[in-house]
Amino acid sequence: MTRPAGPARHAGGMNIYLINALLVLLVVRQIREHQLDLRALAVPVLAVGAAAVMFLHSVPGGGSDIALDLLCLSAGAALGAVGGLATHLRVGADGRPLGRAGVLAASMWIAGVGARMVFYFAATHGAGPAIARFSVAHHITGPGAWTAALVMMALADVLTRLAVVYLRGRRLTPSTPVLAVPAQAGAGA
Repeated sequence: MTRPAGPARHAGGMNIYLINALLVLLVVRQIREHQLDLRALAVPVLAVGAAAVMFLHSVPGGGSDIALDLLCLSAGAALGAVGGLATHLRVGADGRPLGRAGVLAASMWIAGVGARMVFYFAATHGAGPAIARFSVAHHITGPGAWTAALVMMALADVLTRLAVVYLRGRRLTPSTPVLAVPAQAGAGA
């Protein structure tokens, strides 16, 4: 894997590290208890969506690219599901669900982001030829296939985690208001 030169390198180098650092900082935001509203759900999706726009230019489908995509999607979904299930939820004073990422939930997020950062670092700092040999041996068509698979891994991680947290949060609050019925005087006893 070689680094693109000139304008094609706009999504490489420091940009990748900065975007991944921002994704890790989203965890800090999730560690504090927060309301599970549209904004809390939208920010991580927008962050990963922006990364997808920057890095995902095509989804190669030759050779074993689809198998690589499915493997990365599955890994991302597993990380997201564990993270979503490990997020602490409770009902706030106003009856709305509140969430807070615990150690395991934050670890899942950091593991996913960290794995992608380590892969990029390795690919650009000496492991490129080994990755190229692996790609040839396993019929992966090249850097575009790896990029697509890793971006889809991030999307699956975020979307699965948010879906799990959202569904768990909805189960915390009744879907219809419960009306208190006053007791009638003289009834019973």
